[in-house]
Amino acid sequence: MAENIIIRVQSPTGMKKIPATKKETAAAFLNKVGKEFGFTSNGFSIYLNRNKTDEIRSQSKTLSLLKIKHGDMLYLYPSGSPGPAGETMDVATPHSSSSLPSTSHSSSSSSSSSSSVMSRSHSAPHISEDEIDQYLAKQEGKIYRNKDPQLCRHGSMGKCVHCVPLEPFDEEYLSHLEPPVKHMSFHAYIRKLTGGADKGKFVALENISCKIKSGCEGHPPWPEGICTKCQPSAITLNRQKYRHIDNIMFENHTIADRFLDFWRKTGSQRMGFLYGRYTEHKDIPLAIRAEVAAIYEPPQIASQNSVELVEDPKAAAVEEIAAKLGLRKVGWIFTDLLSEDTRIGTVKYTRNKDSYFLSAEECITAGHFQNQQCNPCRLSPDGHFGSKFITVVATGGPDNQVHFEGYQVSNQCMALVRDECLLPCRDAPELGYAKESSTEQYVPDVFYKDKDKFGNDITYLARPLPVEYLIIDITTTFPKDPQYTFSSTPRFPIENRDILGETQDFHSLATYLSQCTSTVFLDMVSDFHLLLFLVTNEVMPLRDSIGLLLDAVKTEDEELAQTWKKSEQWATIEQLCSTVGGQSSGPQEYGAVGGGPSTPASSSAMWSCLHCTFMNQPGTEFWGGDMEDTLLLERPQCEVILTVYMQVPLSARHTPLHYRGIIENTMKRMRTAVALLCLVALCAAQKRRRTEHNSEWDYRTEAGKVNTRGCANLTLVLDNWKFAIMNKVKDLLLNDHSTVLPDYGRIPPLSDALGDLYKEFNALKERLGELTTKFEGVEGFVDDVRAGRSPYPPRAEPPPTDTRGGEPEHHADGNRYRHQY
Repeated sequence: MAENIIIRVQSPTGMKKIPATKKETAAAFLNKVGKEFGFTSNGFSIYLNRNKTDEIRSQSKTLSLLKIKHGDMLYLYPSGSPGPAGETMDVATPHSSSSLPSTSHSSSSSSSSSSSVMSRSHSAPHISEDEIDQYLAKQEGKIYRNKDPQLCRHGSMGKCVHCVPLEPFDEEYLSHLEPPVKHMSFHAYIRKLTGGADKGKFVALENISCKIKSGCEGHPPWPEGICTKCQPSAITLNRQKYRHIDNIMFENHTIADRFLDFWRKTGSQRMGFLYGRYTEHKDIPLAIRAEVAAIYEPPQIASQNSVELVEDPKAAAVEEIAAKLGLRKVGWIFTDLLSEDTRIGTVKYTRNKDSYFLSAEECITAGHFQNQQCNPCRLSPDGHFGSKFITVVATGGPDNQVHFEGYQVSNQCMALVRDECLLPCRDAPELGYAKESSTEQYVPDVFYKDKDKFGNDITYLARPLPVEYLIIDITTTFPKDPQYTFSSTPRFPIENRDILGETQDFHSLATYLSQCTSTVFLDMVSDFHLLLFLVTNEVMPLRDSIGLLLDAVKTEDEELAQTWKKSEQWATIEQLCSTVGGQSSGPQEYGAVGGGPSTPASSSAMWSCLHCTFMNQPGTEFWGGDMEDTLLLERPQCEVILTVYMQVPLSARHTPLHYRGIIENTMKRMRTAVALLCLVALCAAQKRRRTEHNSEWDYRTEAGKVNTRGCANLTLVLDNWKFAIMNKVKDLLLNDHSTVLPDYGRIPPLSDALGDLYKEFNALKERLGELTTKFEGVEGFVDDVRAGRSPYPPRAEPPPTDTRGGEPEHHADGNRYRHQY
């Protein structure tokens, strides 16, 4: 009996007790566990520790030799059996990104101990960490120091306390950096946890939960019952000692300037998502930098004091394009700017230590975004811990200039936001408020510590809560030598800026191509907003055929871009641009594309009229013969308009109204004629259909008779009409709004008329009251007659005698008479 033992095995589905003996081999024990949990021999792994270290392998050793005793807890993970000990050191794949340096130097003998500890603690093959995390996990991270000539008394090969390498989490070293570093990097924090004598045996980065644990059957559910097993622990807020991102860098000033242009032109605040990549930040040991390459501005309702996001139908397309370009969403940015002096361009300094750095509402929004972008981590039982998502605020600095400040919120704030336990205060933006428990939700107590006036640590209930306990500040920088993932000039309009008149359409694309001075096609299309327009436009979306171009932009391969340029999709885009904004030209003549009174770059292609959208044959351009003709015909006209123009006498050609009237009359006649022709054609087609209703239609024969050129022409005509209508409505609203909006000048006369009507109504009401009073006697007389009584009728006063003759006139009250003099 003394040799019989019971081993507890904890798995994601629950815990089970497995009977065994001390002399039982590990292979036999693993077979028992597999049968008990329903796994095959290779479908699970068992570890002595929760952090997946000291794996028990199928071997001939007994449980007593493995130091497994009665009542021990083992941990089962259904992730497959990992490789041998030498292969578990690195789960990460080799790095193909050029932003990460080589790791060949990290395999030295001095770093083998640290690397092996980190690798064993991170051995979770089913969790795919970010590439930068895999890279930093291989690094040694030690801070090497040179030999001190005054304090070191040893040879060149020796080390002492004055020159021995420091650990990456050394707080004294970080505090003496310039500027001082208040938060160590996340990977340095992991090295601190996995260091020491236990080598991280009891390390487990568990996410905070503010919800009641499910599955407790000993009592009714909340609010009828709760116990210590299912009740979440109280939270005491502490300033986080580490941060997941240590530096934020914009590739160039152009990215930030274009984002700020919206505020400069409208005075309203703006919000956008940052797209970039994560790289190593070498100024801090084992640190991570977020590099921003582009800003996407989603649909939003902006005002001078707030920004409200609306549903974005292009969100999935943006994520797909960014992934194919090697980018990802790394954060969000918003403005909080108030102009102080428009003459010198200064702004007010509002966010400081006397007010707040981030408001409670902004902290909640940042926590919401960070919960959406969790950081994969092999040390966490949940597979994720914290987030690399950053927050950037464009606000006024101490010098009254625009500054960019970077922040993150702590993991405690993320948990409070995720479980809906944190609320903002209406009157104090710098204060948050921890919710109280209700019948619908149990909220654990939240505390924070502060010092009183005597220097004593006092614990306060977080109602309200200073948000400084939830904020982690991050340095935001711009490089001395600008970097460009995308082309710097020219610039395609930014999405969702219709309020500024900056629209993304084919007219804007034609203008953009006309402004391109470079003859390199890759430089023309290397614009994040342009690529997004090509994928999401409604006329001709290229979502399924733009992959080759995105690869060319990602790898900066001009030959690959030229290959895509020869595709049918780009030819159609060029044709649409020529129809809307100008004449399509060869690769060396892009300067002529896009609108303007310039002569077409080439006369060897068909072109459309701007008035009637008629597609004209090459070589039929007409530009007018003199100054007046040029003013009347700012662009080449088609044969129809030219015929009308030549019918105008010379004396009338200088009158634009006469020319315009003849054109409009001609166009009306043409529309009538076209309508009649369509009606005749329809009748003829119907008659033919009646005669041939018994014949079977041969689609193979008829398909060859379709005039594809006419179909393409009709498509371009309809598209041109659409843009013409939209431009006309826009011009009416901007320049002649009185034709479409009501005449507000008529409101005062209408108000006066209503006032006079009200006065007449009151006078009529008074007159009706007088008549009612005078008819009361008549009503009494009628009642007496009906009752059988014979009352004497009221005597009317005799009319006064008219001594001067004339007919009497009835007075307005009906009872008196008067004479008309």
